[in-house]
Amino acid sequence: CVSQEDNHTCPCPCPLCVSQEDNHSYYVSRVLAPAEARRRGLWVDLAAAGGSRVKIHGILSNTHRQASRIVLSFDFPFYGHPLRQVTIATGGFIFVGDVMHRMLTATQYIAPLMANFNPSYSPNSTVQYLDNGTMLVVQWDQVYLQGREDVGSFTFQAALHSSGRIVFGYKEIPVPVLQISASQHPVKAGLSDAFMVRNPAPDVPESRRRTIYEYHRVELDTSRISSRSAVEFTPLPTPGLRSHPACPSLQPSLVCAFGAESCPWCGAGEGFVLCPCCVQS
Repeated sequence: CVSQEDNHTCPCPCPLCVSQEDNHSYYVSRVLAPAEARRRGLWVDLAAAGGSRVKIHGILSNTHRQASRIVLSFDFPFYGHPLRQVTIATGGFIFVGDVMHRMLTATQYIAPLMANFNPSYSPNSTVQYLDNGTMLVVQWDQVYLQGREDVGSFTFQAALHSSGRIVFGYKEIPVPVLQISASQHPVKAGLSDAFMVRNPAPDVPESRRRTIYEYHRVELDTSRISSRSAVEFTPLPTPGLRSHPACPSLQPSLVCAFGAESCPWCGAGEGFVLCPCCVQS
């Protein structure tokens, strides 16, 4: 492309210059080309928006492959259920599960760009965040890929709004994401949610008492991620949880992993094609 600025017209129909909208059952995602993202003002300037309220996470800014939990000042609805705490990881994603485990990259994440970033490589690299009461912005600022520091630094952010809206902003992406190696760390962008089933049987080892079931994910086309682009997720209307005593979507071939009476998802109301706790029998 010759130019992607607002006052120029891109002469080609390449994917990076054309916005794209997709429906994912729980969210509608819209990948915004640089010109449209700029017009919409989707990038949050932390210095201007928060000033002294912006917090630079000292541990995450000086370590590799670490994560730290923070408490939100507001309820953030994710897949219809409210969150009051999230876990920020150095690897370019936010973990939203309740229980920490060794496979944080597998599911239950909000990932603007999950990759093997190492903030400890440079004193200029930081992981910072701002909670203004209605929005949490997490920014990975001037972070480098472990073992590929020569390609340059990445700056991107995720904004979580109290309405449930999620925005990924990309200020500086020095190389195509498809060129980032996934041999040492997953490389992906998008959303994922799951639920956990605990087996109370005393004869089951503690390490095997929890089973995580991923019921939905949104995988973004990483070839569309570029400097100054953005992605916006708008939640689709979902029924409130715990509104009915039995799951309306149960079918003969399905069973509720929790048991209908104790399940936090079953009976969420009409609208779910398949309740996330209902698994193949």
